[in-house]
Parts: sequence; structure tokens; C-alpha cells
Amino acid sequence: MSIELGKFNQLEVVKEVDFGMYLDGEEEGEILLPTRYVPEDCKIGDFLNVFLYLDMDERLIATTLTPLVQVGQFACLEVAWVNQFGAFLNWGLMKDLFVPFSEQKMKMQVGRNYVVHVHLDEESYRIVASAKVERYLSKDVPEYSPDEEVNILIWQKTDLGFKAIIDNKYSGLLYENEIFRPLETGVQTTAFVKQVREDGKVDLMLQKAGFAKVDDFAKTLLEYIKEHGGRISLTDKSPADEIYDVFEVSKKTFKKGVGDLYKKRLITLEEHGIKLAGS
Repeated sequence: MSIELGKFNQLEVVKEVDFGMYLDGEEEGEILLPTRYVPEDCKIGDFLNVFLYLDMDERLIATTLTPLVQVGQFACLEVAWVNQFGAFLNWGLMKDLFVPFSEQKMKMQVGRNYVVHVHLDEESYRIVASAKVERYLSKDVPEYSPDEEVNILIWQKTDLGFKAIIDNKYSGLLYENEIFRPLETGVQTTAFVKQVREDGKVDLMLQKAGFAKVDDFAKTLLEYIKEHGGRISLTDKSPADEIYDVFEVSKKTFKKGVGDLYKKRLITLEEHGIKLAGS
């Protein structure tokens, strides 16, 4: 087993010193876990799950902290500072994450957030980030099925809608006319596959399509009304953001669910709300 820089590794504690514990890094030698990160009751022979990176002196070092991103992943990170060589991002560790000027689309500014990909620089063996995201997205055609749920990271706004990174690997798009809640770069959420295009890119939706979605929501709405004394103040004229805050569905889905329950005579509609039939 070889260690993986920029990722979590299971390593054995082999030595205790005044300033921490040394872990067995095999061919890389012993790796220090500073005292501040050593778990209580830790002893020689224990195996610890630690993240490995390079310290200020470019030496391998371990931590039990969880960074905001690992090598091979995408994330939206804030710029902590810049110098003549590039920008440095806060990723939750003592040493900030470096983005060379050559890996920036535009000059990064302190305090702003950018979507980046984290990888190992082949020449220096350092962990670095790149804002040239397209370079690191898979060119393979993903094998997703319609309505399959996926994890996404909102990447950037376009004239068509929002580009998203799917499962840390593929490119996807949420169309503007199908977005019913606020989105912005850096938001991580779930979405559903609408279709996989021939070019390998994926069209996404924030909800499942079709009648099953409406039927499922109608059941959810009915249970919600029952749990809230048989009456709610939302109606099909309520603002979309208020509906989403309560049910996390679009106003269109809400209206269809209300219509479904009304046709089945399970609810009655009032000027300022909805109530169970007969209540």
C-alpha cells in the first residue's frame, strides 16, 4: 500500500514524541501527526484515518482535520490572500491551497469564491488548484438513467441557465426556465437527470419529471395538512419561494398536487388557505 497525498489514509502510529505522533508512511518514511491533532488515548499500534498534505517546508504532514476538498475533487473556495505567484484558497487547513496564475481564468480577488479542481502538480508534487474546470471534467458519456438522482455543484451562470458539476466528474446544465428556487455558484445540492446528450453532457432538473412526482407530492401535501391541524395558509397564489421553503418543490408541482387532492375531494380551497374536506 502506498500513501496518497491530498487524501485520507489509514496509517499506523509507530512512535510518540513530545510534539506529536509519528505514523508509518512506508516508503515515504515516518510522517508527523502534530500534537494538536492526536486523538485522546491514542497509542502506538493504533491505526488512524488522517489527511496527508505538505507543510510550509514541503514536508509530508498528517492531520485529523477534514479539508473542504481532496485531490481529484471540485469545490467552491474563498481566496484568503494573493502574492506575485498566484492566489491562496482557504480549504480548512493550516496551509492554504495554491492556485498559480497560469491556472486562473481571471485574476482571483481576496474574499471572492471560485470553483476549482484540486490535483497534484506532476513536476513539483504539490497539491494545487485550478479554476480551468473544463480541463478536468470527464469526456466519457455517463451512464445515467432518466430521473436518476445525482449530486451537483453549481459551477457558473450562463444565458441558458446554470452549469453544474455532477458527482465530481461530469458536466451538466439546469435550464433557466426550469429553475424555481435561488441558485448561485458554489451551491451543492441534488438534482435529477433529464437526459444524457450525445456529446456526453447532461440536462438536469431540480425535481423528478412526470406524474409520479405529482402523485408523490400530493401524498406529502395531504399528510402535511393533517399534521398541521387540517389547515394550512399556503395557496396556489402563494409566492414560489414560500412554497419552496416549506415543501422544497416548485410552485407548478404544488399547484398540481393541490389540484389532484381537490379532484379527489380530499381538500377544500379557501381564500387564505387549504383545509381538509369535512374539517
